Amino acid sequence: MIFERTRLVRLARFTAATAVLAALLVPTTADAAPATAAPGETVTLPVRDVLAQLPVRAEDRTGYERAKFRHWIDADKDGCNTRAEVLKAEAVIAPTQGPSCALTGGEWYSPYDDRYIDGPRGLDIDHLVPLAEAWDSGAYAWTAKEREDYANDLGDDRALIAVSAASNRSKADQDPSTWLPPAEGYRCQYVTDWIADKTRWGLSIDATEEAALTGELSRCPNTLITVTTAR
Repeated sequence: MIFERTRLVRLARFTAATAVLAALLVPTTADAAPATAAPGETVTLPVRDVLAQLPVRAEDRTGYERAKFRHWIDADKDGCNTRAEVLKAEAVIAPTQGPSCALTGGEWYSPYDDRYIDGPRGLDIDHLVPLAEAWDSGAYAWTAKEREDYANDLGDDRALIAVSAASNRSKADQDPSTWLPPAEGYRCQYVTDWIADKTRWGLSIDATEEAALTGELSRCPNTLITVTTAR
C-alpha cells in the first residue's frame, strides 16, 4: 500500500518513538506541557494534549515580507543548501550529486497528493507551517536570526518536506482551516506534524485553526509525539 510505503520513507521517527516509549512517556499534566518547556527541552505527550497547550490568539500579518525569513542557506558549509539537504534526506531513490551539490535523477514520494516524482525539478520544499503563517503566529517578534533558523530547520524532520510543486502551490500560506492534503490518508499525519511544529517554535494558533485541528484529530489516533523546543 502506498501510504504504508510513505510511512517507511518519511515517518520512521514514530517507529523509533515506540521503541523508547516507556522511557519517554510523561504524565499529561500542566507542568509537563510543551507550553512551559524551555528552549532545547524535549517533551512527549499525546497530540491532543499538545494541541490543548498551544496559545490561542488572533493573527496579524502586518509587516510580513517573505524576505525576512532568509533561506536556503548552507548552514554546515558542505556545499549543499537546505533545499538540497532535504531532497537528499527524503529521496526514495537517491539522486546523483554533482559539483556544487547539483542533484540529478532520483525519486521522491509526495505524501500531500500521493504521487511519486522522478527527479528534483518537480518538487518544492514546503515549510510545513508556512513562513507567513509563522509570522502571523509569533515570528513577527523574532530576531532575524531566529527567522533564518526557522526557515532552514533541519533539526526536526517534520518542519520541511519535499512535495510536488503543484500541491505546495495549492497550499500556499494556508493553515488547516482552509487547506488539508488532497491525500486523505495523510491528513492525520499532517495535522499532528503541524501541531508539533508550532509547539517546537512556540507559535500560537487562532480560533478557526484550533477548531479545524480539533475536528481533524477527532478522526485520528491520539498519537504520542515527541518535540524538542527550538525557542
